[in-house]
Amino acid sequence: MTLRATGRCLCGSVRYEVRGPLRDIVLCHCEECRRWSGYVGAFAATHADHLARVDDTALRWSDSPRSDHGARRAYCVECGSNLFWQAAGAERIGIAAGTLDRPTGLHIAAHIYTHHADDYEELPDDGLPRDPDRGTIELRWTCRCLARPASNALR
Repeated sequence: MTLRATGRCLCGSVRYEVRGPLRDIVLCHCEECRRWSGYVGAFAATHADHLARVDDTALRWSDSPRSDHGARRAYCVECGSNLFWQAAGAERIGIAAGTLDRPTGLHIAAHIYTHHADDYEELPDDGLPRDPDRGTIELRWTCRCLARPASNALR
């Protein structure tokens, strides 16, 4: 399958490739994402089979203790970067948007769990869907492979 995107943690100990479609970014305002990321969780997604971990010796998975979906989260043990989120039994995996290398070609598509937003958060009036029920919103998936110089493919 053709290379769609690459990404990595802050220190570069964990590197990955996406070899299939990527879903646009969803902003999650739940308490777990806030505590995990320090603010709002911003996630693209791909089919789990399309995510290739190029260097993942520093990658660790842990259960997300209060997840409504029995999810697990992955992070780099060297630098602490948060990288992936996956619901129990799910075929797709969330990718922390900030770990993707540029250009991504992605857009912010929706806000979820806005009823969990913290008291300091002023939700923007951006016209994006909020708290959509599962299956009631069409999110864009892109297959367009992004041209990159070979020396820049994986940092």
